[in-house]
Amino acid sequence: MARRKTTESDKTHQPLAKLLGILSSPWTLLLLHRLHMEGPKRFGELRRRLGAISTKTLTERLRILEGEGWVTRDYKPTIPPQVTYAITKRVLELDGVMIELDRIAERWYGKSGKAD
Repeated sequence: MARRKTTESDKTHQPLAKLLGILSSPWTLLLLHRLHMEGPKRFGELRRRLGAISTKTLTERLRILEGEGWVTRDYKPTIPPQVTYAITKRVLELDGVMIELDRIAERWYGKSGKAD
């Protein structure tokens, strides 16, 4: 199969494509929203607050976000170990987006649970 050449317009969309690729992966926005609205959380608490997310998926998402510099991981070598996750200043740039998405979700699916 022939490989398509990258055009100049493809390159201009690469940063947006990367950002949207990370944000659109399952659970990522909800995970970031929880950490943004509720503050730092330990792994088990995050898992409970997110509901049906599996341990494997949460671990994967946190590793990706930590690798991107969106989330910090604070490890304390206690027994049992305490690991706390928090968003970085970088994610605070999404503040307006998260607040607006929250408002839209409440308007669309809030009390009635149905879209108007």
